Amino acid sequence: MDKDYYNILGVARTATADEIKKAYRKLAMQYHPDRNPGDQEAEEKFKVAAEAYEVLRDIEKRKIYDRYGAEGLRNSGYSGPGNFEDIFSSFGDIFGDLFGFSGAGNRRRSQGPIPGNDLRYDLTVSFLDAVHGVEKEIEINKRDTCWTCEGSGIRPGHKNKTCAYCQGAGQVTRSQGFFSIRTPCPECQGQGEIITDPCNECHGAGLITKKKKVSLKIPAGVDTGARMRLRGEGEGGRKGGPSGDLYVIIHVESHNFFQRDGDLIYCELPLSMTQAALGCKLDVPTIHGKKNLKIPKGTQPGQTFRLPGEGVPSLRGQGKGDMVVEVKVVIPKKLSKRQEELLQEFVSLESADDEHHSEGFFKKLFSGNLGA
Repeated sequence: MDKDYYNILGVARTATADEIKKAYRKLAMQYHPDRNPGDQEAEEKFKVAAEAYEVLRDIEKRKIYDRYGAEGLRNSGYSGPGNFEDIFSSFGDIFGDLFGFSGAGNRRRSQGPIPGNDLRYDLTVSFLDAVHGVEKEIEINKRDTCWTCEGSGIRPGHKNKTCAYCQGAGQVTRSQGFFSIRTPCPECQGQGEIITDPCNECHGAGLITKKKKVSLKIPAGVDTGARMRLRGEGEGGRKGGPSGDLYVIIHVESHNFFQRDGDLIYCELPLSMTQAALGCKLDVPTIHGKKNLKIPKGTQPGQTFRLPGEGVPSLRGQGKGDMVVEVKVVIPKKLSKRQEELLQEFVSLESADDEHHSEGFFKKLFSGNLGA
């Protein structure tokens, strides 16, 4: 079952950012691994609290969670705060406040390869493109690995200097009473070394910003919320780390005639009152082209007809859904003189049985025996 992040932090769904932060600070103090050495249950509660805080403190993540739950977050590419290193890196403001210093937000084991971050791209496609599938080319702005220095940030042919403050460890230990935490070295920001000769291309960052065109094939039958993962198309890695992934989130535009529910297609078919009464044959538009539909005599408003196989292709390759056509009888607001004459003649030709039927209906209505 999905976790209830509000319940985990003990706050209301209307909680403010300050209330959420205060609740998380309390739990972080209570379940911090340095305060509960070897306690697996406390570690798990610490991680879960961090996950809840990461979602609820972020405006966009919180909107997705409130509307679609944890499943919606997973579909948008979110996979949680990660390990303790990631938690300390993400919430440096919390742990900095607890110990009276800053810099915890830069915590990382950066001496080794650093993977690139995942990226998200929201793509809007037309209704029919989503139904039939389409190939698209998108352009993204991303930070990619600087190949001049191969992501190291160092000018080729030069070396970094070991940080004297942390002796190359990249971390220092801060304590307050019995509570201690390892934090990034404030001198080298957790790198363990100082770049004395930065790369001329990326200026020591190891990444350069660039535009890139990416082609993707959208399969037939996708719907709003579908997620496509393009491996290696995210942010570039550093120091030999792999690139992240690109998650493309699909948004499908509405259509002025067709509506969709899963693999089913719905539409309203306007008919004149004479077409409904006398019956007719019509070419009905479907998402696959025109389809002949026979309307029987005496068709009533709201009556539906089902066209097998005229719906949306299944993403699992299990055929197509159906199309449901609902009749909408259109009554003319204006009639010509001749049309009125013909309708009056029709009224006069109505059988006496119909008149007796109406009289019988009203008698039952007023006598209270309508259900008899």
